[in-house]
Amino acid sequence: MRRKNNLGRDPVPALILRLAVPTMLAQFINVLYSIVDRMFIGHIPEIGDLALAGVGVCGPIVTLLSSFAYLVCQGGAPLMSMKMGAGDREGASVILSNCFRMLLVLAVGLSAVFFLLRRQLLWWFGASSDTFPYALTDLTIYIAGTAFALLATGLNNFLICQGHSGLGMGTVVLGAVMNIVLDPVFIFALDLGVAGAAWATLISQACSCLFALVCLRMKFIPVPLRWGRFHWPVCRKALAFGLSPFLTIATDSVLLIVLNTVLQRYGGPGEGDFLLTCAAIVQSYMLLITMPMGGITLGCQSVVSFNYGAGNSQRVKKALQSILILCVSFTVVMLLITHLASPLFVRLFTQSGEIAGRSVDFIKIYTAAIIPLAVQYTIVDQSTALGQVRLALFCSMFRKSVFLISTLSLPAVLTASAAFLAEPVCDVVSACVSSVLFLRLIPPLLARRAQAVDSGAQNSL
Repeated sequence: MRRKNNLGRDPVPALILRLAVPTMLAQFINVLYSIVDRMFIGHIPEIGDLALAGVGVCGPIVTLLSSFAYLVCQGGAPLMSMKMGAGDREGASVILSNCFRMLLVLAVGLSAVFFLLRRQLLWWFGASSDTFPYALTDLTIYIAGTAFALLATGLNNFLICQGHSGLGMGTVVLGAVMNIVLDPVFIFALDLGVAGAAWATLISQACSCLFALVCLRMKFIPVPLRWGRFHWPVCRKALAFGLSPFLTIATDSVLLIVLNTVLQRYGGPGEGDFLLTCAAIVQSYMLLITMPMGGITLGCQSVVSFNYGAGNSQRVKKALQSILILCVSFTVVMLLITHLASPLFVRLFTQSGEIAGRSVDFIKIYTAAIIPLAVQYTIVDQSTALGQVRLALFCSMFRKSVFLISTLSLPAVLTASAAFLAEPVCDVVSACVSSVLFLRLIPPLLARRAQAVDSGAQNSL
């Protein structure tokens, strides 16, 4: 696989593969951050199942905190690609330096806010008296490493958007491998339990952050990281572009919090913690699908943004088709794996036969409509790459609304476990609505952009 990709000239299908495969694998490996933690935690003697439920409550809050990195990087990276596509290296450098500043400010502010509210958040969002101590330990240590988490995630996207997907993969692989190695040492050898898993994650993210910083300062990077000058209009535009992917990820976390709360409420004192343990396993499995698929769609944004900036609508269309085909193919494979191998996956987390059996059933329900979900992911992320933030935001928020309504209503009408049906319902409905809007709005947009670039070229002659 080549180290550097030409976003404007390389054959599109091959280019998409070269960008998508490393980022998809990187995100797959990134999933191991949470999955490996939960695997080891679930096997802690005597307290494993309760500790897993506690970490399950904490998980969406942690994801909500880290999602603020996408507010900056998923806005700044497409803008940077557009500047590079238009040949404006100085403009691209200004975007990178200002996004770096914003990540630092967010890290400090969010660390303070989440630390002060951490106890209330856990009680509000599904913790019980039995699971609270484990959730509090995990969340407190993670908050201490917020800066590392935000910078590692954010800066990695600026490596990928410059065509260095291999370095982007290296950032994630380094952290994930360290986490896998440190988890058993900290949890079992040092007998730190849940705290050990959290410290292993913090140290791993710190190493990923340092790696990304070093890579962005290397001479062969087209647009290296500099401190630069503050430019508020650039920050405002990056935040506007990043609003859609941020809300997509942040509201996913909020909805998982709602799911946990609903399971605890309708499950009652007896079944609530049991269902939360199952939910932690189900959500871990879903990450194996959504994170790599997000790696495909986000990792290939640079191709769409670069060629849109250059006014090459034909390459944009080929890129969109290639991304969609790749996402659908991935979900078909994952659907087959779900029905063949999910019992093996579940056994990695628990020794309880009852929890394992129910979790397998919930996984099959939760993933029933992942093929339409591939369409939704492609539309939302590539709309952002094209600068159509409002379209991306509407499609994302519509899906969340359907999920929220289903999560709140189905358990009230049926049983607590009916909350797991909300995912396939929203995946089907949102994919249909988003497809209609995308096909109506994007082709005319590409035609206008191509015409504008042609007119500009003729005027320059």
